[in-house]
Amino acid sequence: MSTEFKIPELGENVTAGDVVRVLVKAGDTIEKDQPVLELETDKATIEVPSSVSGTIQDVKVKQGDKVKVGQVVLTVGDGAGAASKPAEKPAVAKAEAGAGDGAPKAPAAGQSRAAAADKAPKPKAQPAGAAEDGGLSQAATPERKDEGEEDGKPRQRPRGEVVDINRGARGGQQQPTPAEPEAPRGPVAPAAPSVRRLARELGVEIALVTGSGPEGRISIEDVQLYVKNALANIQAGGGAPARVETPLPDFSKWGEVERKPMSNIRRKTAEHLGHAWSVIPHVTQHDRADITAVEGLRKRYAPQAEKAGGKLTMTAIALKIVAGALQRFPQFNSSIDIGRNEIIYKKSIHVGVAADTPRGLLVPVIRDVDRKGIFDLSKELAQASEKARGGKLGLDDMQGAGFTITNLGGIGGTSFTPIVNWPEVAILGVSRGTWEPVWRPASVEDEGTFEPRLMLPLSLSYDHRVIDGADAARFLRWVCEAFEQPFVLSL
Repeated sequence: MSTEFKIPELGENVTAGDVVRVLVKAGDTIEKDQPVLELETDKATIEVPSSVSGTIQDVKVKQGDKVKVGQVVLTVGDGAGAASKPAEKPAVAKAEAGAGDGAPKAPAAGQSRAAAADKAPKPKAQPAGAAEDGGLSQAATPERKDEGEEDGKPRQRPRGEVVDINRGARGGQQQPTPAEPEAPRGPVAPAAPSVRRLARELGVEIALVTGSGPEGRISIEDVQLYVKNALANIQAGGGAPARVETPLPDFSKWGEVERKPMSNIRRKTAEHLGHAWSVIPHVTQHDRADITAVEGLRKRYAPQAEKAGGKLTMTAIALKIVAGALQRFPQFNSSIDIGRNEIIYKKSIHVGVAADTPRGLLVPVIRDVDRKGIFDLSKELAQASEKARGGKLGLDDMQGAGFTITNLGGIGGTSFTPIVNWPEVAILGVSRGTWEPVWRPASVEDEGTFEPRLMLPLSLSYDHRVIDGADAARFLRWVCEAFEQPFVLSL
């Protein structure tokens, strides 16, 4: 007996992914919870464990394929699988038992479905809400627009046909499987057809709406709140969240071109940062910190950090300094809710650290930074960076940050303008430290002189709706002083 293994639920708002690697082949024997696929989703690259055990009979996907939640990817024999189909005989028996009570009988062998439909009694009109009791009547089927919808018009069904919300026929009758619609690009937002219709009427891209229901399901109230927030943001001068893209010219007129599909991570990064830039009025404050002394301490204590399993980098030190700054300036660890005219202050200090990986930009989150020492932070940061480069970050590893640090110092640059990682309200950019002559004013002991000092450029981008320029300058100056005089952290 064969058992089908289907792609399970992958996480909140994740409905599809690209196959990065197939870890098994036909003839292999697998155990339950053994990884069988590597998938790249919008947010991370994850391993998909099997929910069945046995010998693989057929592998239905290959590297590079796009797969959706619920799609069959393997068939396994000689194994008791959790994903096996439920037995249909009890349902058939139940239907036959009810035939004496006036229920329509299943068509006999050789009888056409059209003839059976003509002879079957027509269903009675069901009251509103009958769909919640197990099925949709013919009167309710036009609401199911994601089944064969074309040009906004619902596909017409034969008279008398009664379907279940899971596309199975009621009773015991086996209905023909409808043609699978062409898969849309990217994950499909979880929303009912009526919600999608409302979004279309209001000109809202449904994928941009954050759902408040189970597993991120989008409701009518979510769409209405999105529109309310968008209008309030426009009135506040933040700009419109959705923009109409101008068609590109035909570049092939001027030379050879090549088109490559965007990876899921690149596409999600583009969508997220484009949204953040359009809704947040960005301002960037620049300053420099004298890290000559702290660099000496870093080199001095680096061997101890390595013994603890970490690497004492300037980013690890920045994590601890930023945690102290967020405690003193709580507005930088907040989010703005325009629709409710509220600012949400977060009591926990979780900091995201941008990581440059072969798959694109990922931001793992270091949690409870204020409660950990620098050695612990250096170890956790090294582990998070390794997982990011290896594509092993889970969705939980990249959620819940209240502030972000992005360090380009290992590459170069004197300053830059990082984009705030919405729904956060601030981000700290770190550039490369350089030795510069700094004037030391005269004192009792000397007349003043230039001294070589290691200067670290820092760039703070922030949401001007929440943070005033003076507060941003104070925050960044506090960070600079903490780099220059680490004992400030204990004050």
